[in-house]
Formats: sequence, structure tokens, C-alpha cells
Amino acid sequence: MNRLAGKRAIVTGAGQGIGRASALRFAAEGAEVFAIDRNEEAIASMTSCHPVALDLLDPAAIASHLGGLGPVDILFNCAGYVDSGTVLDMASSGYRLSFALNVHAMVDVIRAVLPAMLDRGGSIINMASVASSVIGVPNRFAYGTTKAAVIGLSKSIAVDYVTRKIRCNVICPGTVQSPSLDERLSATGDAVAARAAFVARQPMGRIGTAEEIAELALYLASDASAYTTGSVHVIDGGWTAA
Repeated sequence: MNRLAGKRAIVTGAGQGIGRASALRFAAEGAEVFAIDRNEEAIASMTSCHPVALDLLDPAAIASHLGGLGPVDILFNCAGYVDSGTVLDMASSGYRLSFALNVHAMVDVIRAVLPAMLDRGGSIINMASVASSVIGVPNRFAYGTTKAAVIGLSKSIAVDYVTRKIRCNVICPGTVQSPSLDERLSATGDAVAARAAFVARQPMGRIGTAEEIAELALYLASDASAYTTGSVHVIDGGWTAA
């Protein structure tokens, strides 16, 4: 049974990690998927999807490209940036990039896609994190602040459009294996020790997989979650339950 048969979906940040796993999962379930990423080479190999190279830091490009794709049933805003540091030692550039990609670009994408969704209903899924208003995580000031904003904007959209058959939900993962995680671990200077520390904070004793998060995204994209909106879905291996 193809749970997304006949549906059209947009997935941002589809070049790697959770975005890529979700785009491929949606396509496997019958959806026509537009895989959005600024890395054209990364999405070119996704033969089951329509690759769309797009810089999400360019509002005009978002309006032009996404507005031209026609109506969709599913929007998964998965693109994001993880900045490190406290409020005192973070770089100003990282703080501003965090808001530009994690919040402003998400809003720009929603504004480009939502009008056409209103005529048919649909599901918006926004990527946040447990590092947000769920819990505080050391040295993640900009990241946690912007992901808390994602939760707030998602609840607002859910309330504003619930009578228009629009659902908007949030996914809050814990630590998940991805190429970007590998890059952050390497940047510490001791990737082995850094990975061990990440694993140690997970009660399950392991890091999550992109495919596990993609399964949750599939549920929220499908009609199986038709009675779910404005909800924050934590999937973190028990990190916040401990």
C-alpha cells in the first residue's frame, strides 16, 4: 500500500541526512517529490525525485521556484544550520545565519507554498530539535533559540489554518547520524571522543538514524495523522525522558 499515492511533496534540505531519507521515503510511498537543496550534485542522484537546486537564503528565488511548482499536499521544511557557542562566545555571523536559514527561510518557503495548499488541504512538517523550548543544550544558544522559534511559528500556523484543512506539526529529534554531524564531530579536533560524548547522553546508548526520523515524517505527511496538528513530536532515544 502506497501511503502517499497521488500526493505531491516538497522536501527542503534533501541533499543529505533526514531530508534525503525523507524525500526518498516519500517517493517510495508513491508521492511525487521535489527534492530541494543548494547542493545540486547531492540531489542529482535522487532519481525517484525531481531535483531542484535552490538557495534558501534567497527569498526571491524561493518565491519564483517554489511558487512555480504548482500546488502540493506535503511540505517538509528540513533544511537547517547547527551553530555552536553560548550567548557570549558565539560568532555573530553564525547567529545571523541560524535565524536566516532555520527561521526566515522556513517562513519564506511556507509563504510561497501555503496559498496553493489552501485550495486542497495539506500537511506542513517543520524540523525543530529537542534543543529548543523542549530542553536547553550546552553551547547551542543560536540553534536552540531558532528551533524554539520553529515550534512557535508552527503552532501559530496550525491554529490559523486548522479550518482550511491545513495541518502543521513539528519534529524534534535528538542526535541523529548525518554527514553534517560527522563534520561537527571532526571540527572538535577529537571526533572519537566527541561521538562517545554524544552517545553517552542517549539513554538508548546509540545515535538515531535518518531513516527513523523519516518514518515519523511519513506518518505526519500521510492521512494516518489526519487528526494531528500543532503537535511537537519528540524522537530522541529517551534523552528528554531521563
